[in-house]
Amino acid sequence: MTDREPAVQTEPLVRMLFTAEQIAARVREMGLELAGDYAGERPIYVGVLKGACVFQCDLARATPLDVELDFVSVASYQGTLSSGSATLIQDLRHSVSGRHVVLCEGVVDSGLTVDFILNVLRSHKPASVKVATLLDKVPCRKLTVPVDYAGWKIGSEFVVGYGLDASERYRNLPYVGILEEA
Repeated sequence: MTDREPAVQTEPLVRMLFTAEQIAARVREMGLELAGDYAGERPIYVGVLKGACVFQCDLARATPLDVELDFVSVASYQGTLSSGSATLIQDLRHSVSGRHVVLCEGVVDSGLTVDFILNVLRSHKPASVKVATLLDKVPCRKLTVPVDYAGWKIGSEFVVGYGLDASERYRNLPYVGILEEA
């Protein structure tokens, strides 16, 4: 036996913001909206790895059209803080020239990453580029960027789950939650 105090809980807590059921319903609505806007087309859904992969795939399944998937990888976060700049790690694997592109993001906050990726995508000469995000953090905007399809507008809270992470943790949560200190 020791006379040491028991360890204090220092793990962050996750407070639920949107349930898995709420997310599924909203993503279904977004998929139908995209299907209406792209009727007769075969859009390419470009996901931003890794945070948008769950949203992108669910959105593709919810869109009753023939869609293609591609990915870009960008580094812009260090832990829970934005680095203030973006670096392209992986560009598209397939040509999007002359095609309609839907950029899929898990969350749009400062706008810096989306602006960077939009410039990368436009350099590939697509017919059009629209932005779809599950979460739009308007109060965090440093740059004005277009958000054409948004699941929800939220505040400046740091969110995790449904593909979104904090230092690679919490991505596998089936819901979106707010990360809070214990």
